Amino acid sequence: MTSNLSPTVMAAITGVHAWVPPHVVTNQDLTRYIDTTDEWIYTRSGIRERRWLQDDSLASSDLGVEAVKGLLAKKGMSPLDIDLIICCTATPDMLFPATANIISDKIGAHNAVGYDLSAACSGFLYGLSTATAFVESGRFRRVVVVGADKMTSIINLEDRATAFLFGDGAGAVLVEPSVNEFGIRDILLKSDGSGRHYLYQKGGGSLRPASHETVDNREHFLHQEGKTVFKFAVTGMADVAAEIMERNQLKPDDVAWLVPHQANKRIIDATRDRAGLPESKVMVNIDRYGNTTNGTIPICLWEWESQLKPGDNLILAAFGGGFTWGSIWLQWAYSTP
Repeated sequence: MTSNLSPTVMAAITGVHAWVPPHVVTNQDLTRYIDTTDEWIYTRSGIRERRWLQDDSLASSDLGVEAVKGLLAKKGMSPLDIDLIICCTATPDMLFPATANIISDKIGAHNAVGYDLSAACSGFLYGLSTATAFVESGRFRRVVVVGADKMTSIINLEDRATAFLFGDGAGAVLVEPSVNEFGIRDILLKSDGSGRHYLYQKGGGSLRPASHETVDNREHFLHQEGKTVFKFAVTGMADVAAEIMERNQLKPDDVAWLVPHQANKRIIDATRDRAGLPESKVMVNIDRYGNTTNGTIPICLWEWESQLKPGDNLILAAFGGGFTWGSIWLQWAYSTP
């Protein structure tokens, strides 16, 4: 999917907020569950610690609620002002109803349409693309895109290859018509269904409904063939970031920030190298949060918000299971209050 047309109405991110659980889990803490060391984890992933949601009664919607509440408070908006909520998640509270609808109910957004979007770690970019189309068309004026995942609900703490990678967290952005010349300028999304064999959750869907067998076989946990996924991710995420820059004649000096999905520091570095950017222009917080899946990019935007200026060129890039991957070029549209 490509989109580099100039719409009559330009969509823009006009606010961002995020929330992560207070409970910190260090690499050393993980040695209680798996045979590993801090050095082994850090050299392979760039992760030092992550946040885990400890309360078993809370879910992805609760992460999203905190992010959206913070966003509304910053914008001085009522929940009733929201037209649409898109929740991008790989760990919905339930298969149905949509986690977006649960978030809407919990915050009192009774005027909002809501639905979930699933594209694994690329979901937030897919959701931002969808919100952009709705705003550009005039169908909706205020769209909230939430990236929220309670990844601890699907990780196997006995799987040495994946248990250390993930954290819980959520971020939310408000997408509205731009009031200046800045906004979302180009979108490039891709997918390849053959990737379904290498990164998946086998149990729980219509193919393998929950049963004693699926539970005993641990099919409800995330499964990843690390080497294969790493190879595809390095190539896909790096190439798509470079492609969106090339087709818009953006040079490294034109780019203020690369905002990459926080899956692995080596993948981030490969994407940075392919884009020709210095480390000083890359948002990296994987060392503190790990991979929060749909939350990584909005959490980065939230942490760097105070450093962003109107007109700054940002390149967002992600890669996820499915396989899905993509990049968005946007020009930051506001100054932080």
